[in-house]
Amino acid sequence: MNLKEQIIGLLAPLLEDDKYFIVEIQVSPSKIRQKVTVLIDSDEGISIDECAEISRKLGDLIEEQGILPNAYTLEVSSPGVDYPLAMPRQFRKNLGRTLKVILPEGIEKKGQLLSASEEGFVLLEELKKKKKDQVPNELSFAYADIVRVEVQIKF
Repeated sequence: MNLKEQIIGLLAPLLEDDKYFIVEIQVSPSKIRQKVTVLIDSDEGISIDECAEISRKLGDLIEEQGILPNAYTLEVSSPGVDYPLAMPRQFRKNLGRTLKVILPEGIEKKGQLLSASEEGFVLLEELKKKKKDQVPNELSFAYADIVRVEVQIKF
């Protein structure tokens, strides 16, 4: 079992019966001071206090199990608004928001997220130039066919 899998194993009981979910775990390969970055989220979002609580509990478990014998840094946070969407649960959380989808060959599409399933999602395409008779298309994407998806923040 690799280090990432061990951390997932320790983290699983702290996720409160699926209230929280793991977005990503990164482990830097440094021999001097490894850095473990854990990105977690929930359907309602996650607070700094919730991240801190999970970080404390996870840090205690890492110490008890001795899975990181040398000095390390543990960072538990939520993915920021600029972090790309990576899993169906994140897409469902962002229904109604405007997304930028980057496809292979660098093709970009923008639109409002209408729905998301376990296999893919549907956008209502944002029209570049508004013409009288132009109707936006519903675009369907499979997660496997996209390079990156970002939430577009409107001010």
